Amino acid sequence: MTRKRLMGKVALITGGARGIGAAQGRLFAEHGAVVVLADVLEEQGALAADHINASDGQACFVKLDVSREKDWEAAVDTIMRSYGKLNILVNNAGIYSIDPVIKTRVTEWDRIMRVNVLGAFLGAKHAIPAMQKTGSGVIVFVASTTAHVANARGGAYGASKAALLSLTRHTAVQHARDNIRANVIVPGPVETDMIAGNIATPEGRAASIARVPLGRLGTVEELAHAALFLASDDSTYMTGAELVVDGGLTAQ
Repeated sequence: MTRKRLMGKVALITGGARGIGAAQGRLFAEHGAVVVLADVLEEQGALAADHINASDGQACFVKLDVSREKDWEAAVDTIMRSYGKLNILVNNAGIYSIDPVIKTRVTEWDRIMRVNVLGAFLGAKHAIPAMQKTGSGVIVFVASTTAHVANARGGAYGASKAALLSLTRHTAVQHARDNIRANVIVPGPVETDMIAGNIATPEGRAASIARVPLGRLGTVEELAHAALFLASDDSTYMTGAELVVDGGLTAQ
């Protein structure tokens, strides 16, 4: 590595215990950031932070249910007291559902919206004042190609991710003068625990891959590099933008 792109930055990553969030944490730490991994999965989150520290990075874990405002208040307060600043928020936490519209229960709809939409909104709401005190900041939202492309399954999940596209744009416009940027990653199918049920059989895996022109699923490392680009000074003239990382799925 010839250049550390996040040197001296403090980054809060939700859903940081595993999958894409954990990969982001590892990569951000490699690039010099102090990483705060946040999740409801305490044991896995603590292990992910320990792994970073054992690899000469700097990380800690905080328990955070993104749908609870008090958890956000506590997490941001802890960061400001411990490090004196917050430079980056990655709103990565999310949950998945494949129930079609007509079979989605109201309780399931509410659960998806509370985590995926309310959680991201609360993250922005509480990170922005800390970033204003810091003098600048970057917020990275994580949506999905289901925000653009429908299929025979799902509904609540896609609707929740579509809401993040609008939330990103509103956040970007309202806080550009604060030198706070907000952008959103739009991933295609990525090999994580979230879609494990879809690809558990050879037929299911083949069906998922068939939708992707590049002919494979994405990796958590590829999504982490997209987040690194948006979080770093390499993207300083980008705000309110969508970065599509989907193997060509939405280009068809």
